[in-house]
Amino acid sequence: MSNERTPLITSGVCGLAVTAVTCGAASDSTPESNSETPSRGPRKLNTFFGVMVPTVLSMFSIVLFLRTGFVVGHAGLLQGLLMVVVAYTIISLTILSICAISTNGAIQGGGAYYMISRSLGPEFGGSIGLMFFLAKVFACGEYVLGLVEAILDVFGADPDSAVSEGVRVLPQGYWYTVLYSSVVLLLCLLVCLVGAHIYSRTAFVILLVVTVSLLSIFISSVAVKPLDFVITHKGSGNQTLRYNASYTGFNATTLRNNLYSAYSLDYSTNSVMSFSTVFAVMFTSCTGIMAGANMSGDLKTPSVSIPKGTIVAVLYTFTVYVLLFILASATCDRTLLIQDYGFFQRINLWPPFVTVGIYCASLSAAMCAMIGASRILHALALDQLFGLPLAPAAVTSSSGNPWVAVLYTWGLAQCVVFAGQLNAVASLVTVFYLLAYAAVDLACLALEWASAPNFRPTFQLFSWHTCLLGILSCLVMMFVINPVYSSGSIVLLLLLLLFLHYRSPTSSWGYISQALIFHQVRKYLLMLDVRKDHVKFWRPQVLLMVANPRSSCQLILFVNQLKKGGLYVLGHVQLGDLDSLPSDPVQQQYNFWLSLVDKLGVKAFVDLTLSPSVRQGTQHLLRITGLGGMKPNTLVLGFYDSCTPEDFFLQDTAFCGSSVGRGSEGDYNFGVDLPSLQAHFPPVRHVESPRWLTPEEYVGIISDAIKMNKNVCLGRYFFQLEGEDKDSKVDGSERTIDVWPLNLLQPGSRDYEDVCSLFLLQMACVLNMSSKWRHARMRIFLNVETQSNDQGWVVNEETFRELLKQLRIRASIKIVPWDSVVQHHSQPGGDDSAGTTQALSEDFLTAVNCMLMEHSSQAAVRFLYLPRPPAHHSQSQQYLAQLEAVTSGLGPTLLIHGVTPVTYTDL
Repeated sequence: MSNERTPLITSGVCGLAVTAVTCGAASDSTPESNSETPSRGPRKLNTFFGVMVPTVLSMFSIVLFLRTGFVVGHAGLLQGLLMVVVAYTIISLTILSICAISTNGAIQGGGAYYMISRSLGPEFGGSIGLMFFLAKVFACGEYVLGLVEAILDVFGADPDSAVSEGVRVLPQGYWYTVLYSSVVLLLCLLVCLVGAHIYSRTAFVILLVVTVSLLSIFISSVAVKPLDFVITHKGSGNQTLRYNASYTGFNATTLRNNLYSAYSLDYSTNSVMSFSTVFAVMFTSCTGIMAGANMSGDLKTPSVSIPKGTIVAVLYTFTVYVLLFILASATCDRTLLIQDYGFFQRINLWPPFVTVGIYCASLSAAMCAMIGASRILHALALDQLFGLPLAPAAVTSSSGNPWVAVLYTWGLAQCVVFAGQLNAVASLVTVFYLLAYAAVDLACLALEWASAPNFRPTFQLFSWHTCLLGILSCLVMMFVINPVYSSGSIVLLLLLLLFLHYRSPTSSWGYISQALIFHQVRKYLLMLDVRKDHVKFWRPQVLLMVANPRSSCQLILFVNQLKKGGLYVLGHVQLGDLDSLPSDPVQQQYNFWLSLVDKLGVKAFVDLTLSPSVRQGTQHLLRITGLGGMKPNTLVLGFYDSCTPEDFFLQDTAFCGSSVGRGSEGDYNFGVDLPSLQAHFPPVRHVESPRWLTPEEYVGIISDAIKMNKNVCLGRYFFQLEGEDKDSKVDGSERTIDVWPLNLLQPGSRDYEDVCSLFLLQMACVLNMSSKWRHARMRIFLNVETQSNDQGWVVNEETFRELLKQLRIRASIKIVPWDSVVQHHSQPGGDDSAGTTQALSEDFLTAVNCMLMEHSSQAAVRFLYLPRPPAHHSQSQQYLAQLEAVTSGLGPTLLIHGVTPVTYTDL
């Protein structure tokens, strides 16, 4: 076969060169949209420099030096350690998911966003990616505010002194804080625009500086003797608040006093703290676990480095935080911890050690967040998920730096700093990050539940239990921290999901929703046991045979209204023999038919087959279409006549509209644009065109269906029916549905309650319940012979009215005397034996047609009784001629022969 040597599918991203969502550096590669495989710079970073260093720096950030005392002071050592354990449990569950996804294939630039989007598909990927971008933007603002806070602790003017002395020269206040934060953000912007590579080259040096600062804190706790301090804060108005605090060194009494919580007023926000607000601040130290994953585009072996480096970094930071909590609670009294965020400087052998550590950690975290956020935005812009608003963010410099995305990020971060205080932003940052972590767990859970054979991660220390627990813990902590922010973020996520679902971006990433649907549908199909079917839950499951959709679109749209939530399949038979063909021509046609279904807006499946004859192909489809309990029970055919069909494609604007200016049309139709769709289906049949099937074959199809216990419907004149398309606002209020439940070709039959008549009523009722026909009036015509001596028809009418009442069918009953029609009925040379078509006179057929025209000419659609076809193929033309004569000129008409009981009068 021609495709046996097809190479393995590459790990490229749909031909897009996604710039690495790095925490520290721009990708060295320059995207080339014209090349099939994007050019990439060399992957240089190993586990230590590429994952451990950025992850540790991101997790230390501002909390390590400026909020350790805040957490221990308010929550106490026990609750503080509990917060650390809870936070690290949550991120550990997420790390297991990150490790599983990152070891399931080659990871390109894009980091966490790449993993989420390529695992969950464009809708979830795009919405979560944008939420992750916002989380990093808010984190950048938070780190900048923390840095300004640290600067003012050292250089801020003393509120208690009219004249500031020494280095404490910077005025303080809300607007000054915003001003200083803007200056720091401007510095970050310049670094990101001009020399983002500087950060990546100095990250290890920054980590060394932070490590030295940490060591100085541990050494100072032993070397520094007990000290007493007076701490001042500016209170309400011009009031100055003073607090006496002390550093006791390692002291059992101090440790005992700091064991339990004592939530009080926070001097920076003037609000009383609680477990949730303190945890929100503490959790910001855990938001850097994806920093290593974000370097995926620059790692030599991301599938090895990301799991190993992230786990080691998390263990290291966890150990440091636990030791610092114990150190702080054992050496400082609660007043010092609560009233001075920067107390580590006060108790250090040489305070500049801590000052430099704070500045380095804060500035590096802020730049890391800005660079990482800009790379996520750049990747979103390249994937074109949000269209025009993010389009400029795809622009890069000659070196590949996405400078427009950096400007976007800077502008949003500038808005964040107007919050003025780190603690005020912490809750929102934490909620956004928790939502992003829950999305990663959801991606891994979906892949695990989908049971896709290609989900084979080399990292095995996870299960669907850990994923589910990770999702639940993230969601619970979100609402514990701030129910309002959590609800708002989830609403925003849902709005983004709906927006992307409405845009319906098409990608070759794969759709996890499809895998999950397949997995669940298979389970439910196995549960759908045909042996448990009951007539009261019957619904039409239709196979509509379509020769050429150009002339059948109105019938396709009408049957879509007739299915009542049941299975709807468009069937088509391609004439041919596979033995004489190099490959199956049917497989290449599915996309065109599916695009047709999309254009028409019908909820239908498509099933095509290759067969030497239409009759054999229809038999195949009737037997094999569907699965389990979802199999067609009704066959619908177009009418066999000599009328020249109309071309629907030339009438509907969806098909004949100009494709100029729709350059992306093909992208959103899986490669099938409008001109290709029009060209695929052949022109409609004209007068001299050969027919695909003979009258004998057509009638044989009807006979086959009835033998296979399938109901049969023949649709005629449906090209005249209007208002069935998806944009139509028709509700049926001006429409009438006429039902003739008697076999008009056999006047001797007066049974209005046989299976076929009841099936006719049921189908009319189903149509009356659909959206475009719900307000239509339904009329049922009863044919009676009033001049006969037998007055039983009066009793039959009452019986029929009672039947309609039991079946809950709302319809008006019209009595039609047809004595003048019956008198023309004769059967020369014919008999009523089973399987034989009566030879009816032309006068009788014309009289029946005139009767129908008289009473039903204004109806929107008519339902007529379809007699059983003849058993002998020699009578096929006679059978069709009778049907054609009766329905001639009627307008949209459905001839129905039902073989299955479908009505039920009990509960």
